[in-house]
Amino acid sequence: MNNLNVIYEDNHIIVVEKPANIPSQEDKTKDIDMLTIIKKYLKEKYSKPGEVYLGLVHRLDRPTGGVMVFAKTSKAASRLSEQIRNKEFSKQYLAIVDGKMEENSGCFKDYLVKNERTNTSKIASKEVKNAKEAILDYEVIKYNEEINLSLVKVNLHTGRHHQIRVQFAFRNHSLCGDQKYGTRGRGKGLALWAYSLSIIHPITKERMEFKCEPQHIGSWKILD
Repeated sequence: MNNLNVIYEDNHIIVVEKPANIPSQEDKTKDIDMLTIIKKYLKEKYSKPGEVYLGLVHRLDRPTGGVMVFAKTSKAASRLSEQIRNKEFSKQYLAIVDGKMEENSGCFKDYLVKNERTNTSKIASKEVKNAKEAILDYEVIKYNEEINLSLVKVNLHTGRHHQIRVQFAFRNHSLCGDQKYGTRGRGKGLALWAYSLSIIHPITKERMEFKCEPQHIGSWKILD
């Protein structure tokens, strides 16, 4: 991947578009990952000798594309991580889900348990060991009756493993192209995109918002 889409960059942070199917950081596949790509970009752009510092403060699942911010200094990384803990760091997603939602907007509150062996999560009762609360709210942007798919905007209040995918699938509205939890669009890319990211700049303290839409191809033609 040579064409890195840099949305914003200064001395402290770099905001980029992560394409779908590229890991946020190196995993067992050893495929090229965002952390490596951006380090290479910074090393070449600024002719930096030695190892380049780049802080990974949040992740997107491999099949999910969209906006990510990375820290260029340890101070920025620490302050961004603190924002995540304090819920001052917000991400909004676009998702294409099966069927027509019963309500045009709503809030899902569940408890999720992750199975490390299968790398999946499922809805569980509050009392189950290691169950973690998962909260999101959504708004329907568009419903396409011809193909029976809905485009929804999702605001995450908690960042649980596969949260959006599991919570919608549990309500019979699985994401299009979801190989783990879905039935629609098998063989297509996962229709989940982190399109908006809002942070407080770690140094200037200014609230900043960055947006990036997926290309209008495949399932995302619904955006037209």
